[in-house]
Amino acid sequence: MTSVVLVTEELAPAALDVLTTEFDVQTVDGTDRPALLSALHEAEAVIVRSATRIDAEALNAAPHLRVVARAGVGLDNVDIPAATARGVLVVNAPTSNIISAAEQAVALLLTTARNTASACAALKAGRWKRTAGVEVYGKTVGVVGLGRIGVLVAQRMAAFGTNLIAYDPYVQPARAAQLGVRLVSLDELLRESDFISVHLPRTPETVGLIGEKELATVKPGVRIVNAARGGLLDERALADAIADGRVAGAGLDVFETEPLTSSPLFAFDSVTVTPHLGASTVEAQDKAGLAVAHSVRLALRGEFVPEAVNIRAGGAVDEDVTPLLPLAEKLGRVFTAVAGGVAARVTVEVRGEVAVHDVTVLRLAATKGLFAPVVEERVTYVNAPQLAADRGVEVELATSEEAGEHASLIVVRGALADGTTIAVAGAGTKLVEVDGFELDLPADGVLVFFRYRDRPGVVGRIGTTLGRAGVNIAAMQVARRAAGGEALMTLTVDSGVDPELLATVATEIGSSHTAAVDLRAD
Repeated sequence: MTSVVLVTEELAPAALDVLTTEFDVQTVDGTDRPALLSALHEAEAVIVRSATRIDAEALNAAPHLRVVARAGVGLDNVDIPAATARGVLVVNAPTSNIISAAEQAVALLLTTARNTASACAALKAGRWKRTAGVEVYGKTVGVVGLGRIGVLVAQRMAAFGTNLIAYDPYVQPARAAQLGVRLVSLDELLRESDFISVHLPRTPETVGLIGEKELATVKPGVRIVNAARGGLLDERALADAIADGRVAGAGLDVFETEPLTSSPLFAFDSVTVTPHLGASTVEAQDKAGLAVAHSVRLALRGEFVPEAVNIRAGGAVDEDVTPLLPLAEKLGRVFTAVAGGVAARVTVEVRGEVAVHDVTVLRLAATKGLFAPVVEERVTYVNAPQLAADRGVEVELATSEEAGEHASLIVVRGALADGTTIAVAGAGTKLVEVDGFELDLPADGVLVFFRYRDRPGVVGRIGTTLGRAGVNIAAMQVARRAAGGEALMTLTVDSGVDPELLATVATEIGSSHTAAVDLRAD
């Protein structure tokens, strides 16, 4: 059955083209709450912009939902904790609008400096009103938040011959110096800046960051720009500071409550306001739509999504690590099948050349595989760590640059409740070891394992019994510790195998342990 992707707001045609080739794309007005809740019932993915609210109620109305995608940067309208609890990926397009947002901030700063917007409005109203502004050249510009957008603003303002200072406790002074920016405290920035441009995310720590107390300390005549998130500036306190003459003007693209059509700030000619236009460029809309379309496609294929914001994976994934994600997950599945259940403690060992990178995500992928065969709910990169925690399973990561004959090797090793230890290993796309038995089989398809005492006739008996049941063997490999000793037969078959059939075969050959695992894509 084709997955349903629900689009609740306008999306770039190029993004829709990416989705319609593979999925059933449906549309609904995200602001029509009853229609949205009804449409979500069959959706496996929903793509929103800023007007659609995906909260706990919406998530509860979507039993098949696997991914919420925001075609933009901000996620204020998505309940991320509720989505995480449900195992639903939340993705956005964090770099799609950074240039557009930076340009909007610069435009507001320049407009505020020269009173351009109020002069335009006056002239269109029939008044030839000339109000003196100020030059930007030689002034001190304070950038609050030196992230990607803040950096772009600083780079552009440098071209105007400004003195750049910034407040950002998470940026090293050496990095700021490379950009020609001097790091200062927030208090110092407020005291020294002729222009202040805010570029922070909205978090509990940043809401109201610049309020009445802070505005009482600013350099008289300062002009303040906020094209980041509403609520970072106390709008009532800002209006009072402008009325008192301490703040000369402001340029605001965002507000604490949106949409907003009435505010005390609107009464001032020195305040330029725009209705959240930071991402409103053709280029940004196209980039955001394409970015989330590709993320949705990855998510619905069951693949890792680099832009997921609620995955505990240690940040960006190196291009040398990404190809090993499917192998790590499959090894987790094989481990659980061979172990016959969930282990009490598991270590994911990553060895060889790839170990020089951040491989945290490989532990996450293996954890996803460990629980996929044994829990009723869909296991995702989001809820896998919580599933492990809920069951008291510790999943550790160990790395080593030594991998023997392999360039890179992943080993999933775990201790069972009875104290025994089991390990499975893979390299590239192959399964190379199961509990001490060396193998060389593709980690794909349906794998069946039989452990038994090595003796003549066993192979034939297994083949005959499976053949009579219509199960075709695509590949087979037998490993043994010694002639006549314990042996492991691994079969790749073309279809699933009924547990009763496995039990029959196990009885016939005296198998000490039989297991099957389906490594085909979900």
